[in-house]
Formats: sequence, C-alpha cells, structure tokens
Amino acid sequence: MLWKRIITALVLIPVVVLGILYLETSMLALVLGVIVLLGAYEMARLANLRERSAQVGFILAVAALLWFIWWYLPPNGVEGLQWIMAIWWVLMTVVLVSRRSALPRLPGRRPVVLLLGGLVLATAWVSVLALHGAGAAGPVLVLFLFVLIWVADSGAYFAGRAFGKRKLSPHVSPGKTWAGAGGAVAGAIVSALFLAAAANVGQVSLPALIGLSVLVTAVSIGGDLWESRLKREAGVKDSGTLLPGHGGVLDRVDSLLAAAPVFALGAALIGLSA
Repeated sequence: MLWKRIITALVLIPVVVLGILYLETSMLALVLGVIVLLGAYEMARLANLRERSAQVGFILAVAALLWFIWWYLPPNGVEGLQWIMAIWWVLMTVVLVSRRSALPRLPGRRPVVLLLGGLVLATAWVSVLALHGAGAAGPVLVLFLFVLIWVADSGAYFAGRAFGKRKLSPHVSPGKTWAGAGGAVAGAIVSALFLAAAANVGQVSLPALIGLSVLVTAVSIGGDLWESRLKREAGVKDSGTLLPGHGGVLDRVDSLLAAAPVFALGAALIGLSA
C-alpha cells in the first residue's frame, strides 16, 4: 500500500506544480473543474445517492454552479462565499475535534450533505482560481497553499507515528493524534518561514504570515475530519478508488477544500495577495 502511495505522489506532484505555475487561470479552471466534478461524483455516493441518474444530476448541478460562479459572481460575491465557508470550517473543526460520541451509519439520501458538498467544492475551486489570478504572485501563492498542506500532512504523519498517543478525535478519525496536529502546525511554521525567506511577501509581517499558515493548517485538519465523518456515516473506508494507494479524489483534496477559502481570504486580509 505504501509503495502505491509513493508512486502516485511522485507522478501527481510534478504535474500539479507545473500546472499551477504555467497554466493560464482559465485553463487551470478547466482542469480543476474536472477534479471537482470527480469529487462531486464521490460526494453523491457519500450522500447515499445510488441511482446513476441521481449521481449524474448532482454532477450537472455542481457543473452549473461552477459555470455561474465563473461567469457571473462578482469578486465581492466570491469574498462573501469565502467568509461563509471560513466561518463554517472553523466551527466545524472545533465541533469535530470536540466530539466524543460514536458516529452511527446513516441510511437514506442525505440532501444536507449534497448541499454542503456542492458549496464546499465550488468555494474551494473559485478560491484557488481567484488566488491564482491575483497578479504575478498568484501562482506562487497557490503553490505555497499546496505545499503548506503537503508539509503539514507530512509533519502530522511523522509526528503522529513517533509520538502519537492521545487521540485527536477518536470517534471521527481514530488515526489522528494531538502529536500529529502539533507536527502539522510545526510544518506550517516552517513553510511560512520558507516563504518569507524565498519570496517577496511585500509588507506582510512574519507573525501575520505564520498566524495565517497555522490557521489554515488547523482548518485543513477539520476538512480531513469532515470527510472522515461523511465516510463513517456512509459506511465506507475511502471516498473512491481512482488514486492507487490514496483512495478517491476527496481523500486527497479534503484538507484543501477547507484550506483554500481560508487561505485566499486571509491572504487578501493581510495583504499577501495584493
């Protein structure tokens, strides 16, 4: 299993980096749009939509939402979505970390999951694109967001393996520990220091950059926990089987779904994307 994860990562990471740095924002929108629609298919399954027609209907609804956002939603509308989702992710992270009761399997269709899932996917998508199109530094900031998530995930994995004893949220994701969360935060701080040293961050203060990176990392853990909750309630181990050793698309982008709107909004507030 581990070697499959490594091979998949070695193939995907260079493709992601090159795409972020060299694709035009409109082309990146198409590529990420395909990924979002694959995620929408998995989200439909987690919401217990078993009929193919219902799954296709949800995918088309998400596609229409992306189209509307791209062509008609003004920048202040995008910012409004980011505020809504940022607040929601912070609250959801606190709720899931605090949960101390078992998650039952929930049969039947789950329209709330569909509604939230579509909003989560669309907001993350447009947040990445808005950041990518924010001037010459946009692609670098998007790459930093991805690297931040990767480094935080790696820090959580190694710290959890070495020191993890106390569970972070045992009924939602038993494999996560407080030591792993600490490793993720440490990775976020290192990433912020690297960005400050390697790139021009203008007048942005180092404490503000570190604070944003830590906050984004914290909600990325919440994104992971939220998808784990959906999988437990749906009675499945992975969201899909598309990526060997990694599961489905949602299994790979769950952290990014939460991190993207928070980082894009925070970057604008501290002047990082100005």
